[in-house]
Amino acid sequence: MKAGRLIWSTRYHGTGSCYPHPVTATVLSTAQLPIDVGPLLGGHRYIEPETGEFSREEILSRLGDVQGLISLLSVAVDEEVMDAAPNLKVIANYAVGHDNVDLGAATARGIVVTNTPDVLTEATADFAFALLMAVCRRLGEGERLVRTGGWRGWSPTLLLGQPVFGQALGVIGAGRIGQAMLRRGQGFGMTLRYCGPRRSVAADALGAQFCDLEELLEVSDAVSLHCPLNASTRHLIDAAALARMKPSAVLINTARGGCLDAEALAKALREGTLAGAGLDVFDGEPTVPDFLLACETAVLAPHLGSATYIAREGMATICAGAIRSVLAGDVAPTTLNPEVLR
Repeated sequence: MKAGRLIWSTRYHGTGSCYPHPVTATVLSTAQLPIDVGPLLGGHRYIEPETGEFSREEILSRLGDVQGLISLLSVAVDEEVMDAAPNLKVIANYAVGHDNVDLGAATARGIVVTNTPDVLTEATADFAFALLMAVCRRLGEGERLVRTGGWRGWSPTLLLGQPVFGQALGVIGAGRIGQAMLRRGQGFGMTLRYCGPRRSVAADALGAQFCDLEELLEVSDAVSLHCPLNASTRHLIDAAALARMKPSAVLINTARGGCLDAEALAKALREGTLAGAGLDVFDGEPTVPDFLLACETAVLAPHLGSATYIAREGMATICAGAIRSVLAGDVAPTTLNPEVLR
């Protein structure tokens, strides 16, 4: 519907209305969110799928009058999408990362782009540490053994794994989530190291040692990725990087699938030059390559890092607040391209 037309705000699936507020804009979500954000949009019309996600074709067909877009990380918000939305003013990405959004194209068009930091920090760090525990103690293998009826009782040599308490933890990327991961390692008496483009005062305060990537890989018993995906971090963990790690070490990735070379990782796991891996993200997800599925020492999760009620509902609330602010002419605190405002 055209901006300025007097209609009603609703969690809209094509029929009816339920929130009596006049609206001036249309907001589209590419997927159904865990809460109804319609009442949080200040009277703007809200559209989302009845279940699941809109296909790309459905998204493109609905963008003509849209001024606010809530996009999932799995949706490529590129020039094609922006060209199909000539009235678009704000893209609220339902994630911390934003490699799915062409930030340069949005900025050139005067479109504000926002994300959802902070609210999912602890949930994602919890999950990263859960993967670390599961991999080190071979929980995935043990659960499969029990479920398939292969367990024949306690044995002194059954599924011996790696310790966690007191070991060396290396974090790649000491942003919010990386720092939260270091705090969890601190609670387990781990020796802490981190690397990244710059030193972190907060990470230093936790007693973590700043070092280069090579040293971190060589001395860590567990390496956890918390870096963004960009040109400098794509396949940051490749065959050469894996070769630097201890054969007894484990690798955890809750960042982005493209940050590691999955084929090189699978080869290291098959050959026993790496003890295990815990992966919550995959390049090209939801497709997971067969060579990873075949790795018994890999714990594989379906992108659950932020999957708590509090985190996911908080992400929806932040997206709605950002869109409401931008459409009202205000500044959204989570703006990624503030140069648009100037």
